[in-house]
Amino acid sequence: MDDYVNKEVVEIDKVVEENENGAMRRVTTETHHSGPDGSGRRLYRMVAVSFGMLCVLQVALNISLRLVFESDSLTEERDQLPTRYNNLTKERDQLQRENDDFMEKFSNLGWNKFESCWYFVSTERETWSESREDCLEREADLVIINSREEQTYLFSLKKGVWIGLTDSETEGSWKWVDGTPLNTSYWGSNEPSKVGDHSNNQEKDCVELRDGKDQPEKIWNDSKCDKKLNWICEKCNK
Repeated sequence: MDDYVNKEVVEIDKVVEENENGAMRRVTTETHHSGPDGSGRRLYRMVAVSFGMLCVLQVALNISLRLVFESDSLTEERDQLPTRYNNLTKERDQLQRENDDFMEKFSNLGWNKFESCWYFVSTERETWSESREDCLEREADLVIINSREEQTYLFSLKKGVWIGLTDSETEGSWKWVDGTPLNTSYWGSNEPSKVGDHSNNQEKDCVELRDGKDQPEKIWNDSKCDKKLNWICEKCNK
């Protein structure tokens, strides 16, 4: 009887031990499975954080390099400013000398400056057409009067001369040599002559400045274009 009881106790202990060992194996197995998964996530987070930090550092490095390059470029440009200023000053002085030389040569050739234009008064006498041809050869044209000041200046020359005004295209329609119509005039008394008043059936289609015996505002006179007079060429700065 006692042997039987002891045998059952031993078997029960064995079952308990087996159950406990099985439970321990399951716990151990679960513990081993959970360990690697946690380490992987931590490693992934570390890699992600490290990569983000590298990106930030790269951006900061790029910005720093760009600022350095721009700073160097600005410094170089600043250092070049005195040289550029000196070069521009030399160019300006050279242009001024060339302009002075040009004005001297122009004056020696008989040209006189008034405001922004140059005027050449001939020493010879020619018809209106021949006078204009001479002006064109000088890269100028017969004078066009645009203001009272210019009219007064020409009056001061005290010389009878052709100017660039004619109605040869249409009788009574006075135009300047550049094609612009006459707006302001300085005709002398009873000028211009009326149609039908001309002798020998020759029209007075060209305009001269009389020799300055009257007032500046009254010295224009229409004459026959084949009359020989001095003339004035004009060249203006554009």
